[in-house]
Amino acid sequence: MTLKHLNYDVAVIGGGAAGIGAAIAAAKSGARTILVEAGPIFGGELLSGMSIDGVLNGRGEWVVRGVADEIFEECRKMDGFIGPLHDYRLICYVCVDPEIMKIAVMRVLERHGVTPALYTQLTDVVCDNGTVKSAILVHKNTRTALSAKYFIDASGDGDLAFLAGAPTEFSDESGELQPLSLMFRMSGVENEPLLRFVRDNAPSLAVGESEAVRAGRTDEQLAQAIHDQGEPTIFFRGNGPFLGGAIQRGEMAPTALIMIMPTSKARKEVCVNATRIAENISGLDALGVSGAVSRLMEQVWNTAEFLKAHCPGFENAVFAGMAPRVGIRETRRVMGEYVLSGDEAAKGVKQRDVITKGAHHIDIHQDGTRQVRIPIADGGSYDIPFGCLIPRDVKNVLTAGRCISTDRIANGTTRMMGQCLGTGHAAGTAAAMCIAKGHEDIRQLPVKDLQAKLRDQGAVLDGTQF
Repeated sequence: MTLKHLNYDVAVIGGGAAGIGAAIAAAKSGARTILVEAGPIFGGELLSGMSIDGVLNGRGEWVVRGVADEIFEECRKMDGFIGPLHDYRLICYVCVDPEIMKIAVMRVLERHGVTPALYTQLTDVVCDNGTVKSAILVHKNTRTALSAKYFIDASGDGDLAFLAGAPTEFSDESGELQPLSLMFRMSGVENEPLLRFVRDNAPSLAVGESEAVRAGRTDEQLAQAIHDQGEPTIFFRGNGPFLGGAIQRGEMAPTALIMIMPTSKARKEVCVNATRIAENISGLDALGVSGAVSRLMEQVWNTAEFLKAHCPGFENAVFAGMAPRVGIRETRRVMGEYVLSGDEAAKGVKQRDVITKGAHHIDIHQDGTRQVRIPIADGGSYDIPFGCLIPRDVKNVLTAGRCISTDRIANGTTRMMGQCLGTGHAAGTAAAMCIAKGHEDIRQLPVKDLQAKLRDQGAVLDGTQF
């Protein structure tokens, strides 16, 4: 097999939300940057159709800005942006057209000169005394030794940090893993009959699960608010009359929720999140995940047929497509200089070395209709400290996205796309600053300098921001 050699300032492994955020930030800060992705396209969960969660809190305040703003603005230019929207349950969302997001992401990456490396798989790393010298990549008949001054692990699974010798955790003492899922979209959905159905069926909805969101309103009043918003931001709960009755009759597989969110006004299209396989299948087990795909597809089709038959507004809807990959909610967490706890996140704790914020409720899916949902205090936000991005035992590696250093409970919020964009932005900026200053260990970077740079780039670090 041919061996090639490449050299960059910053190498980002993983082309999902975190990797995109990291690559853009590093390149904007002057670093020669390459973005490595095993699949055929950049975007990850940003392309699933799922609404972008965690960029706004329950009060409608923006908590993740900067790089995220640039991506959303590109979507806006192409009429692929809807939002912000409130679910009147726990939080607000940004909704995007996933097909337009594909183009928007590539445009922003190219604008800043990021080198793309698609269809490229990380297989190993070469380390020397805690410093990663190169990442070994494979593409067809080509093997590449990619050298860089700094590496950012945005793989979701902590692959690079793990191979470099950083300690990792997997699940917790329970041994449980969150279910696999598969998003899908339906076009030709009529909003008005759907929203009337929502307004008239409040007992079937998941609403007001945060006191800050409920604000003394009844379920019926919150259902009316969803109707009046004019866009379907809907969560049918698994133990409610509509969905729960279908589960009892065997018309739907057990699930905690059916989520319906808009993706395209032009196509009258929504994304639906309802599927789950809760069998403790590890996202690191290729055969296990592969074996679940056909069953998830059957759940997708069954849910689409159920909505067409029983949910007003879906009568003439057509199946529009599935997410490009199975949703995996948790695998490895890379243990860093700081481990964020679920208690800190839920209480909205502020951190001295904050580099981005989180706002999405703690969300841990389980089997059947069970799901843990813990709101962030007062509908606000919590801080993610820089130490969560610095793996132990390695010098020139940062993590971003789902694999950052938290306990399992906190991972139920930090894994969201908004937090992936935010931690990616911080990691990319930090790596570029270390290179500019000649630091060989990420720990040499004063966090105050990083925070100042992030603020200049539009990141929200101080309280929350409207």
